[in-house]
Amino acid sequence: MSAVVLGIDLGTSAVKASAIDKQGNVVAQASAKYALQQPHPGYSEQDPEDWVTQTTQAIRELLQQSEVTADQIEGLSYSGQMHGLVLLDESATVLRPAILWNDTRTTPQCRELASQFGGDFIKITGNRPLEGFTLPKLLWVKENEPNIWKRAQTFLLPKDYLRYRMTGKLAMDKSDATGTVLLDITTSQWSETLCNQLDIPLTLCPPLIESTAYVGHINQTYAQLSGLSVNTKVFGGAADNAAGAVGAGILSSDKALVSIGTSGVVLKYEDNAQTDYRGVLQYERHAFPGKYYSMGVTLAAGYSLNWFKQTFAPDEDFGTVVASAEQSTIGANGLLFAPYIVGERAPYADATIRGSFIGVDGSHQRADFVRAVLEGIIFSFEDLIKLYQHSGADFKTIVSIGGGAKSALWLQIQADIFNCKVVSLENEQGPGMGAAMIAATGLGWFKTLADCAQTFVHYGKAYYPDTAHVAQYQEMYRLYQQIYVQTQPITAGLLEQRKQH
Repeated sequence: MSAVVLGIDLGTSAVKASAIDKQGNVVAQASAKYALQQPHPGYSEQDPEDWVTQTTQAIRELLQQSEVTADQIEGLSYSGQMHGLVLLDESATVLRPAILWNDTRTTPQCRELASQFGGDFIKITGNRPLEGFTLPKLLWVKENEPNIWKRAQTFLLPKDYLRYRMTGKLAMDKSDATGTVLLDITTSQWSETLCNQLDIPLTLCPPLIESTAYVGHINQTYAQLSGLSVNTKVFGGAADNAAGAVGAGILSSDKALVSIGTSGVVLKYEDNAQTDYRGVLQYERHAFPGKYYSMGVTLAAGYSLNWFKQTFAPDEDFGTVVASAEQSTIGANGLLFAPYIVGERAPYADATIRGSFIGVDGSHQRADFVRAVLEGIIFSFEDLIKLYQHSGADFKTIVSIGGGAKSALWLQIQADIFNCKVVSLENEQGPGMGAAMIAATGLGWFKTLADCAQTFVHYGKAYYPDTAHVAQYQEMYRLYQQIYVQTQPITAGLLEQRKQH
């Protein structure tokens, strides 16, 4: 077997290691899960040591159960869950469990940031202060755990801590650093303005690197643990959304990425550090040096479908439940679903909004509800597509990955609602493929990530909008757009009642 690169995708619930050859073929894979800790309502934490031990397990399994040898792995890189706060002391020992992206304890800190900086916060960071980001988590520790704060010497994000343990080098790539909202989006350096006004030592912020930057080799300690070679070169890596965009070939502004995981993402490549989305869409540095991407997030995309399946069809196969939507019609026989079951981020930053089925009558069957859920999720994406179009975007192709790309029916629904060509990937590996492409480019196998994409990214069947279907969906979408405004005060009141009882 010839040389390979290793893409390590450090997710929220599991890590996956993928060995990929110079033609972009996946030749071996292994994964390992780890636990989520929720000690209080709204808290979401993990032990960073679990990332290290489970990544080590996955690598050892990959080497043991495949023909890949350690000497064939010329380089590796990372994709990582974003925003998670890892605090280290002067000896680089972890001070507390990592606070993850889906932790919501920091609402007071977000309000403080909005009050203190107003619109300047968006001008500096390209983003609004939201609970998921890292800076509010830093402020929470500063205010609530002063003894830990005094001992903190640096902070990292999840994949950066893993890289540190594998190489001994402290660093953070710029694509992940923008997700801390402590980076100046224009200069791509840590914001001295924010650090000074918030009394955060600039020395707490780690050195910044590009995604394709060479960091070092696997150190001796980790080589002995994992079975990897000390000759394997390690490259910076990227935030999972940036890596996912690389792995999907989102290399120009006429393509958008639609990703349906637990949450949902619509992502667009950007050439420069513009900030005219007013913080409604997130703005981040890309894995491509000097380039950017923007994205809108809908919080309960795949989660909505999973909730419906687990609640109303727990013993059925997932694919069977989704396929049953074919028994319904376009528009689900006049039934609409708003997927706000855990609140919403974009275009409505509203933690109190809740989901709803609208139009239920005695004629509706379960297939109609399934269809309404599939369509409602895509309507929530259409909200984001429309934001881009109002800003001048003209998408020629939408690349669909994740759960929405596993069903031909759902892909056609996307094409009809978006009124745009939709394609899936033949060799979809998610952010792990992007991580492997970063390593391959860093090694010099390819001159640029765009060159690498020509070999590594393969698109599958294209789905085109049906004119009649488009017209029907546009009528349904106009009704869907009224749901948030009409239900917001009702669901906020219901949530308050629930808290009181």
